[in-house]
Order: sequence, then structure tokens, then C-alpha cells
Amino acid sequence: MVPTDVQSASISVILQNHDVVIQSYTSSGKTLAYLLPILSEVGPLKKKASSGEESVKKMEIEAVIVAPSRELGMQIVREFEKLLGPVDKKLVQQLVGGANRSRQEEALKKNKPAIIVGTPGWIAEISAFGKLRTHGCRYLVLDEVDQLLSFNFREDMHRILEHVGRRSGADPRGTKSYLARQGERQTIMVSATVPFSVIRAAWSWGQDPLVQTKRVISLESVLPSGPVNMSGPASSSSSSLNLQSQAAVESLPPALKHYYCVTRLQHKADTLRKCVHALDAKSVIAFMNHTRQLKDAVFKLEAHGMKAAELHGDLGKLARSTTLKKFKSGEVRVMVTNELSARGLDVAECDLVVNLDLPTDSIHYAHRAGRTGRLGRKGNVVTICEEPEVFVVKKLQKQLGVTIHACEFTEGKLLVKEEVRTLDRMR
Repeated sequence: MVPTDVQSASISVILQNHDVVIQSYTSSGKTLAYLLPILSEVGPLKKKASSGEESVKKMEIEAVIVAPSRELGMQIVREFEKLLGPVDKKLVQQLVGGANRSRQEEALKKNKPAIIVGTPGWIAEISAFGKLRTHGCRYLVLDEVDQLLSFNFREDMHRILEHVGRRSGADPRGTKSYLARQGERQTIMVSATVPFSVIRAAWSWGQDPLVQTKRVISLESVLPSGPVNMSGPASSSSSSLNLQSQAAVESLPPALKHYYCVTRLQHKADTLRKCVHALDAKSVIAFMNHTRQLKDAVFKLEAHGMKAAELHGDLGKLARSTTLKKFKSGEVRVMVTNELSARGLDVAECDLVVNLDLPTDSIHYAHRAGRTGRLGRKGNVVTICEEPEVFVVKKLQKQLGVTIHACEFTEGKLLVKEEVRTLDRMR
């Protein structure tokens, strides 16, 4: 296997025991970029140490990987299991919210996993009950770190950051020397986008982090000039805004085509259906901003014979798993979802992303767009908006540095506005 750009840049830095921020567009191989170096030091792939050291280490959790959603956690576990094989896959355990906690605690005691994968709330909860001993942990990975910084995860992330890799007697204020801190925990932050909030966190949580794109660069080179207040609110300076735009641009898969179509609010679902037919899309993810609107969109699509389903956090574990399975198998053609539920979704066959509601900013647009065009495949992103919202699309276009073509769906085809005008003149 030939490593991707981000893997080539990241793996050597992680093996040198640096704290690191890994940034690259969706589907560029970020998971393997941290998974491989961790497995080279943890578990059966680890270089053989003395038998005495091994007997101590095998009882400890050596890596904790935090993900904002259950689905992303499941995908990370599957990647580990592919490399470990059926014999050693018990080395990894996922802590699943909504599942029986006592059974998961029993599995921890029985299997003695070296690697834990889970959401912030569940890791923090089981840790609080004393069933998850992570003070000797060597690696803390924060996948989709920009989401983990959100207010919803604030308390849980605070507990995780204070306890993972903090041995008894460790100074939580981080006043120890760099080498001493590295002996306790290596922090790896991962995301397709790295807004200024992540840069601030990197400086706060690690003493010498680096930023990864296709190259290794010093974190200082992307900080705005002047002092940075780590305890205060995020900077609103032009440097911070430029950094956010740059992060969004670098996170977009390269083989995407972008369009927008203007329609009325009540016609959005019908326009979505026309869009799917015009592009002959087989696997579609449609985004909305509010969970309560998903069911209505699904109902309108199915009323016209298009197989659709909703995915959101209010669904139970079984319902979410069933929906994802049907979508990946092609039984469901259109999955209507919200932002967080789609984070980390890896459906290589997805050939169309549709914004039924506008994303809040360029970074969220990039994360949505990244659900298609995976692994170098071609993909389309269509934003369906109302006339007063066109200026937002133009703003996104400028920030992202891409052309978002105005289009219409006419006679079963997608036509950009220039083609529509030409067709009108010919009639």
C-alpha cells in the first residue's frame, strides 16, 4: 500500500513523540495516519520488549481515542480490527452510549483492551465510576477535534484531558518539563478543518504541537501575530478568519463539482428529487439543520417513490445501525441527516451531497461536501436555497475559492445558468 500525503507527513512525526494536529481533507487517510504508529508501539505489532515490561503493560490502557459520534467510533474500531485480525481484535474495545454499561465494564475486565474508542460522555462516565484506568495512557487521540471542542462536550472533555495519561502525582497545570509530559501522554488531534479554536487548544493541551497538511509546519507559523489569550474567547481578528477559510479550503476533496439551485422553501424536497434524477445519483446524503424537519423531507421523497431514510441522534442505536446498513447496501437511496450524525460517515459510494439547509459557515460546508468524492472519486455538491440566501452561497464561494455554479433542473437534466439562457434563445 502506498501511503497518502497526510500519512507520509504524519507517521514519522508521531513516532518522534510529538504532539500533533493532523489536518487533511476527508477520505485522505487520516485514520491510518495515527492508527499505524500507535499499533507499532501498542499490541502484537509492537517491537518486543523485555518480558517483565510486557507483563506490566498488557494490563494497562495505552491509547484512548475520542470521537464525537458512535458511527465514527465504529469506523475507527473496524480499521483497527482489519489490521489486528480476528485473533487480536480484542485489543480494541468501543465504549458505546445507549448500550448496557455493566456489560461493557465486564468486557473491559475480561478482555483487558489496550486501546479504547468512544464518545466523550461515555468515556467520562465509565471513568468516573472507576472502571476505566487511563492514568498510564500513552496516546490520547481526538478525532474530529473541532466538534469535540463544542460546548456540548465541554465537561466530559475537561475530565478526559485531566485524567487520560495523568499518572498519580502529575501536575494538571502542565508545569512539568516537556520531556516529562511526553513520558505521560502524547496528544494527537485530527480533523478535516482546523479553525482557530483548535489551534488555541493545541497550544493549551500540548507543549510542542505541529500542524499537518501535506507537509509538516510549525504551529507558530499559523498563529496570528501578537499574544494569544488561551483562557479568553477565540480571536475575531482577520488572521483568525483567514485561518478558518484556509482550513476549509484545504479540507475539500479535490474532485468535486459545486452547484446551487434557487427555489421556494415548500419546493425544496421536490427539487431534491429532481436533482437526484438529473444526476442519476445512486447514493445521496441530504443535510438539514433541524432534526424535526428530517421526517417531513423523507415523507415527501417516499411519497414520490424514492427510497429515503432519516439519521439523527434521537434515533435508538438499532434504528441508526439499520439505517446506515440499508444506505450502504443501496436499499436506501437518499439519507436525510444533520451535521453531527454524518460526521465521520465513510460511504465511499456516495456520489451526491445536497444542502437542503445552508451550512452555518465554510468549515461546515467543507465537512458536508467531504461525504462525497472520497478516495479520489468524482462527486457533486448541490445547495438548494431560496433567493434571499444566494448572497450566502456567494460568500461561501469566495471563502472556499471554488466556483459554485448556478443551475436549474430542466427536462430531467442539470443545466448551469449559461446553458439555460442558451436553450431559451434557441426556442
